[in-house]
Amino acid sequence: MKFSNQLSALLIISALFVSCKNDDLSNGTGKLALSVTDAPIDAANVKAVYVTFTGLEYQNSGGSWETATDFTSPQVVNILDLQNGKTSLLGNYTLKSGNYTGLRFKLDAPTKGTNNPSNPGCYVELLTGEKMPLFVPSGASSGYKANGNFSVPINGVVEVTADFDLRKSIVVTGNGSTYILNPTIKIAVNNQSGTISGLVSNLVTDKKYVIYTYEKDKYTASESAEPTGENIRFANAISSTKISSTGAYTLAFLAAGSYDLVVVSENANGAVAVEKQISAIVVQSQKTTSLNIAL
Repeated sequence: MKFSNQLSALLIISALFVSCKNDDLSNGTGKLALSVTDAPIDAANVKAVYVTFTGLEYQNSGGSWETATDFTSPQVVNILDLQNGKTSLLGNYTLKSGNYTGLRFKLDAPTKGTNNPSNPGCYVELLTGEKMPLFVPSGASSGYKANGNFSVPINGVVEVTADFDLRKSIVVTGNGSTYILNPTIKIAVNNQSGTISGLVSNLVTDKKYVIYTYEKDKYTASESAEPTGENIRFANAISSTKISSTGAYTLAFLAAGSYDLVVVSENANGAVAVEKQISAIVVQSQKTTSLNIAL
């Protein structure tokens, strides 16, 4: 009888411990350290792309969207300057601990169809120094969702990078007179991501080179064809980067997995050619895969 009472007491204590632990999990908080990065844009006449962030929302486990109240003031970032693994920290935000299924960015940008604003929050700077408003489609007031998941630990920090792919996000219309922004953004958890980097040799001096990253076996030759309308080449690439004049390249914030690379050149006349394809490059979390490529 005495043993039975002791067992009952232990069970009650264990239940209370589990209940308190679950309560801590549901009521605890942690930090989200949020940065942004980018891939290059196709337009050769663009010097910079400035984006003004005015707010941040998050979605906890597929629930309703909540506002990050500690995003207190607008932040202006030249997204085009953030390539080859370079990032800009937007801030550190306090969130409830748990799993998150998305982030949504609020931007200060004029709506497509309105008159050209004199001082837009989002704009493109051309090589000539001219500044062109960067319009967003109508109905974009709810913000732009970044796809991906992350978890916020209790009393800890999760470092997350939002990868803005300007090559897919900006469409030029009206014979080059109108720039439309429809962001394609993916979330990378930094300690779950890896990098591919190296040198490309045998470059031709009067050509420009880009490397596109694809999930394994997703690339098709038809993607290199001349695009129609508002479509783009290599539309299914998940990231890309320019190859420097020295042959150096870096593809950062890739989720662990296997990837195919497509090396593309563009000559002075704008002719695009696929120079080489490399298959099944393995990326591991928190590691850099070194890959030198000879064309």
